[in-house]
Amino acid sequence: MDQLSLFDQIPVSQPLAARLRPETLEDFVGQKHLLGEGKVLRRLIEGDQVSSMIFWGPPGVGKTTLAQIIAHRTKAAFINFSAVTSGIKEIREVMQRADENRRFGERTIVFVDEIHRFNKAQQDAFLPFVEKGSIILIGATTENPSFEVNGALLSRCKVFVLQALTEDDLTALLKRALTDPRGFGTQEVRIPDDLLRRIAVFANGDARTALSTLEMAVLNGELDANGDTTVTAETLAQCISKKSLLYDKSGEEHYNLISALHKSMRNSDPDAAVYWLARMLEAGEDPIYIARRVTRFASEDVGLADPRALEQAVAAFQACRLIGMPECSVHLAQAVVYMALAPKSNALYAGYETARADAAKEVAEPVPLHLRNAVTGLMKQLDYGKGYQYAHDADEKLTAMSCLPDSMAGKVYYDPAGLGEEAAFKARLHEIKAWKAARRDAEADDSE
Repeated sequence: MDQLSLFDQIPVSQPLAARLRPETLEDFVGQKHLLGEGKVLRRLIEGDQVSSMIFWGPPGVGKTTLAQIIAHRTKAAFINFSAVTSGIKEIREVMQRADENRRFGERTIVFVDEIHRFNKAQQDAFLPFVEKGSIILIGATTENPSFEVNGALLSRCKVFVLQALTEDDLTALLKRALTDPRGFGTQEVRIPDDLLRRIAVFANGDARTALSTLEMAVLNGELDANGDTTVTAETLAQCISKKSLLYDKSGEEHYNLISALHKSMRNSDPDAAVYWLARMLEAGEDPIYIARRVTRFASEDVGLADPRALEQAVAAFQACRLIGMPECSVHLAQAVVYMALAPKSNALYAGYETARADAAKEVAEPVPLHLRNAVTGLMKQLDYGKGYQYAHDADEKLTAMSCLPDSMAGKVYYDPAGLGEEAAFKARLHEIKAWKAARRDAEADDSE
């Protein structure tokens, strides 16, 4: 007979979030747009007519819980699959079992948690079985399935977007945890409603975070002689002393936040720009990455409307490299506010994009002979450099010489908007073009 250790004799308690996991749609909190009376997903689950689908949403909103509710209600075989621990071998074994079930007229639902962690080959292993109906695939992901799930597989799945829980949703969930026997319902816990609301705000839409925070606060609460627990504001403050803002730097939220920063600066909104900057930096984003994007913005969206914008951006970039976080946060704040308040012009960006497209189409367009350097005798014999006009020899420091290939003569790539300092560049460009046009007309008259 095996001897039990002290630790073997002590039952291991599940976390509060696991103990309170809903088992029915009636207990499920949030997602009314999908699970409210008469809504499509509720009808599919209640009618046991689930088809292949993807649950997409942030952590702690009920993706796995929904799959488990389906598992309890369905008459199909239900297989829980983890993308973290499973490979192609395990996938094939499960698919063979599903094929056998299908021959006996039994449906098989395969739930894949964190499906975005599967690589292309692993996802492809599911495809033929989904196509022929051997399995009904349910995937859960925190990442945008448009980028993380193979197109062929995604096209055969209905995507349901789960939303972050509201503060009211989370507050109701916390109150249930205090009364439910699976939670703290068998003991007396005193915690004011305003502290429950603070936990809900802190959890930022994540039920798991909310329940874990409540559990920590109760376990660290003050016990009286009767064994009752009181959670004070001081106790809760210790449990939520620093809000976790970390996010996957290669995931969708990374791109959402930098997009919000960029568009706030473009829309001349310094308050929003500073907010999104803080969101990224406090989440642990590399300041060098942000500095690179701000530097790009300085030319892409401000350009010659304020040439000093690029100087500000480069200075902030150098500050980030020299001193790092947290000190460089204020340098980046200065740069993004400057960009937000600067006059805007995308003339440089638009001009380059048009030129890039033309360069791709006209990749073999030869350089005009008069623009080529004649560095050998043979090149001179072939008229390299013939007809070149040296601008510095002219009083105006201008010539009427064309510098584009003949087939592209008259093309316009830089079309200044005329805001800020670009107004002066626009006026100067107009003068140059007018002078060159007049000189070409004069030269044409002389040649007749």
